[in-house]
Amino acid sequence: MTEGDAIPDLTLEGADGPVRLAHYRGRPFVLYFYPKDDTPGCTREAQDFSALADAFAVAGVALLGVSKDPPAKHAKFAAKHDLKIPLASDDENGTVLQAFGAWQEKSLYGRKYMGIDRSTFLFGADGGLAKAWRKVRVAGHAEQVLAAAKAL
Repeated sequence: MTEGDAIPDLTLEGADGPVRLAHYRGRPFVLYFYPKDDTPGCTREAQDFSALADAFAVAGVALLGVSKDPPAKHAKFAAKHDLKIPLASDDENGTVLQAFGAWQEKSLYGRKYMGIDRSTFLFGADGGLAKAWRKVRVAGHAEQVLAAAKAL
């Protein structure tokens, strides 16, 4: 996915049923991918976006966090950390992750495996990709995304 590309018409599984990405066309939208619920970096990222959820809402920007964890695990994660952002699950094939290039080969202690590249995508109201962040470092990231969203 590169800047200018349209939000793909793909579906994720949300807490209350299917979530179509195309539904977000017509308003600014932040989609972020994270590896796993309830791990230190992913928890911090979700808490940071939650802390700024009201500021994103005032700016008219929708938020959605995505991992491969099932909806029930997302619900437990959200309740445990009082998260204020919606979370959704990709299917077992990682269809949405692959479409965004966020399903990549990783390496840990010499072992190679496929996993989620922590990444964030900001779409403008026209449905086009305005900015992408790859290999995200969590500290200060939510604030960077908010500033970019306000600048649209």
